Amino acid sequence: MSEDAPTVILDTNALMMPVELGVRVFDELDRLVGDADLVVPRAVLAELEKLSEAGNGEAATAAAVGRDLAARCRAVDTEASYADDAVVELAAGDAAADYAVTNDRPLRDRLLERGVRVIGLRGRTTLEITEP
Repeated sequence: MSEDAPTVILDTNALMMPVELGVRVFDELDRLVGDADLVVPRAVLAELEKLSEAGNGEAATAAAVGRDLAARCRAVDTEASYADDAVVELAAGDAAADYAVTNDRPLRDRLLERGVRVIGLRGRTTLEITEP
């Protein structure tokens, strides 16, 4: 990864997209932004862990897969313990990220209001960038 690689923050549902929606998240990110510094707040990792232990359904499976996929990202500490707040803190803070990946509409709106470019679902299995 080059020093000028864009920083991309992934939220909980972004890491669950492969199971829940059939989206190849990392392939799509590579297509959209190329070589990137992929970041996951520790609060997102905690949420994935909690969801994966919550039962045997598709959400638990998706969270377990998401937790495994998160190993491909750099885990980052934040002040916020709630996953969405941690994503916003990282994306719009002093070391602002270039992009945040989410399919969560309220979170997307919060990010766009703060000037953060959001990568989200377009169509069935394709991601696109929404400019603020």
